[in-house]
Amino acid sequence: MIRHFALTAIAAAFTFSAAPAAAQDMSLTPAVENVESTNEQTRQLPIRVNFDMQEDRENILLLDLSTGERVAIRLVPEWAPNHVERIKMLARDGFYNGVPFHRVIDGFMAQTGDPTGTGQGGSTLPDLEEEFNMLPHVRGTVSMARADSEDSANSQFFIVFYPRFALDRRYTNFGRVINNMAAVDAIQRGEPPSNPTRILQASIAADNVPQVMPSQAPQREERITLDMLNAAGNE
Repeated sequence: MIRHFALTAIAAAFTFSAAPAAAQDMSLTPAVENVESTNEQTRQLPIRVNFDMQEDRENILLLDLSTGERVAIRLVPEWAPNHVERIKMLARDGFYNGVPFHRVIDGFMAQTGDPTGTGQGGSTLPDLEEEFNMLPHVRGTVSMARADSEDSANSQFFIVFYPRFALDRRYTNFGRVINNMAAVDAIQRGEPPSNPTRILQASIAADNVPQVMPSQAPQREERITLDMLNAAGNE
């Protein structure tokens, strides 16, 4: 957009003598209004994250991990309303229960949200349109994973270990870890890890769901493959 605006301004400068002043103003007005609108939207975004666990519990995502730890994430609807709504819907439906952190890169991030554990899976819901914003990817940022298309986010998300500003405005930043980042730091590394850390239960704080510990977690049903059926038929 900035490059387009600059080129438009340069072109207008070269044609100044041939065009009336009013015509020039009209050609620049849409670009200027668009920039002003974007700046105004940016000014309205909340910059500070609320770390108070007792406030706005409807927008706190709790992750009970297979390590016995509970992580709290502040969801910020003002940053990405559709992405926050998707995360809350899937959490309340139990979609994330038992899902592993399948891609964990030391010094970068921990990614989860795919029940297959391959990085290729997601929910049956439609993909989301991007909601990129100007919020930086700092330590503890929670952002939506996607494929090549900007509008391909679905259920997978990642938590940033250290600042990665190259991700800004390219991935939808929708929240921040507000409690127990140490448990995130302890997530098993690997792509995928040999013994992955799992989300035993994801819930919304307002629902007051008791924490699930590793000894209480139900076993995820083993996916039956064609090879397994063929092997059984040959016995």
